[in-house]
Amino acid sequence: MTITCNSLNKTYMQGDLPIHAVRDCNIKITESSFTVITGASGSGKTTLLNLLAAFDLPTTGTVMYNDRDIFKFSAAEQCGFQNKTIGYVFQDFRLLPILTVRENILTPAVISKNKPSKYYFESLVETLGLSDRLDHLPHEISGGQRQRCAVARALINKPDVLLADEPTGNLDREASEELIDLLLRLHGEYKMTAVIVTHDERIAEFADSVYHMEDGEVRGIKK
Repeated sequence: MTITCNSLNKTYMQGDLPIHAVRDCNIKITESSFTVITGASGSGKTTLLNLLAAFDLPTTGTVMYNDRDIFKFSAAEQCGFQNKTIGYVFQDFRLLPILTVRENILTPAVISKNKPSKYYFESLVETLGLSDRLDHLPHEISGGQRQRCAVARALINKPDVLLADEPTGNLDREASEELIDLLLRLHGEYKMTAVIVTHDERIAEFADSVYHMEDGEVRGIKK
């Protein structure tokens, strides 16, 4: 799945003051690539990621997935797109506290009425080191395990695109390194298009492309 942003802008109003969160963004993320977006807090990284997921609407511009403009989807099409085409890993995990690890992982599959194969589910949780934590609640597992649970949930419907917002931001160095290794391994295994927003320069070392954002603008790209 190739993602193309054309003249993408997002402006918020703070009182009478316009906040230009994303300014005239023109980028192309090629199919099956591992792309990293870096930048300081407040530079627009998360806003851009939310636009890629259609969680937010642009002020102007388009986001194309292959040849489809995601902001022209009907409500039903957008729901299906967000549940099946993309998997999103939130910085704060957003696990449901009353559900077990197993139930949290399977939530997107339940919503989409898609039953993953037993082999795929078991392979995914084993790869992520969660096989012995499936019946635990989120507060009963470590931060690293909660983040891996969020990754498993994002991947349960075998999405074409993985979007991750600061996936190592709440983890210590050891857990961060483990998660980086897992993301790279999963990307290689499932051949999905991955877009990772991060402050962590270690992730950028392994990327196919690195975009740097500053004041809402994409200021540079390394390949």
